[in-house]
Amino acid sequence: MKVLGASVLIAESMTLGFAILLAMKDHSQAAIIYGCVVSFLLFVSAGLVRFPGGFVIGSLMQIAMIAFGFVEPSFFIIGVVLIGLWVAAIVVGRKGEAARAALLAAAAKKP
Repeated sequence: MKVLGASVLIAESMTLGFAILLAMKDHSQAAIIYGCVVSFLLFVSAGLVRFPGGFVIGSLMQIAMIAFGFVEPSFFIIGVVLIGLWVAAIVVGRKGEAARAALLAAAAKKP
């Protein structure tokens, strides 16, 4: 779950970075700074996923990422797709960790 979550957050950070390039010519400097800060925080939150509150921080960053859609309207659609990946990473990651724990438990029972 941690690896998938971190991968999604890094992909979101890079995607937001490219969206900032699209927004550079038409929007204010404050909007560009906001995008840079959110992109950086998405990258940092990828490292925080290994801690207990990391997924909460990552989920809050999803809201900040969607808010960039007010700067670049196409990012509303991209943001929804990326939030879908975030949810999928959590769901699939939990299933994967449960399967791994079952395999480890089965291997520990064998003499």
